[in-house]
Amino acid sequence: MPGSADLHIHTYYSDSTSSPQEVVEDALKAGLSCIAITDHDIVQGVEPTIEAAHPHALEVVPGIELSSEYENCDIHILGYFIDHQKGPLFDKIDLFLDARMERMKTMIMNLKAVGVNNIEFEEVCALTHSRAVGRAHLATLLHQKGWVPNFKAAFEKYLSSGCPGYAPKYKQTPFEAIELIQSCGGVAVMAHPMLTQKDELIPRFAAAGLKGLEVYYPNCMPAITEFYERIAKKNGLIATGGSDAHGKAKSYTYVGKKTVPVEVVEELRQARAQ
Repeated sequence: MPGSADLHIHTYYSDSTSSPQEVVEDALKAGLSCIAITDHDIVQGVEPTIEAAHPHALEVVPGIELSSEYENCDIHILGYFIDHQKGPLFDKIDLFLDARMERMKTMIMNLKAVGVNNIEFEEVCALTHSRAVGRAHLATLLHQKGWVPNFKAAFEKYLSSGCPGYAPKYKQTPFEAIELIQSCGGVAVMAHPMLTQKDELIPRFAAAGLKGLEVYYPNCMPAITEFYERIAKKNGLIATGGSDAHGKAKSYTYVGKKTVPVEVVEELRQARAQ
């Protein structure tokens, strides 16, 4: 089965600048056979991407990237081949989005308390096509309005944990996220473990039903990739990968920058059936 797949792509329904149609165009230009749409805590971008890809020989895997937290560390769990139209996960998305909206209001109030007084909630909402507002949108406005010199500095100065603008997100453990993905027929994969740096938890996640590990990620040294290949193999996890493309919001990556063989897609499909 020839071809390659990018299994970590965002649309403007979360914190990317790319529409579903633009994602499909980029995937076709990159010569991909398969993509997965994995927006943060929302599935609204899946169906438009499937429709845009329909005239072409491009498979679209329904996915999501769920936020979770454990021991004060953000841990993202990807879900593949989820039921994106009904079921427990679909029912819970409204709760996730309501929490994101309230968190954003709190962060804006926190910023006003330290003198950042020209950013309004409505402006943040205007940067996305859904209610999946997040820190990336706020960072964009902080940069645009001159409070920081670049996107990264917004997190370093205002938005990271311990900074004046930070507010905690909806409390969900990785174990709950894995269970939720499984409840809607999906396959759970830990996103970018090299960023999370909680490797000691991976065996526990595997025992709880995690099926894969995002081994192949943009801009990683070969030694890092090889390290996570060994961890995946040791724990019986599928080694997945993708670009984590966010359109223009992340200049260091793009659709197709990091791919895996389409055989990995078939592994995930088979894991779903188990």
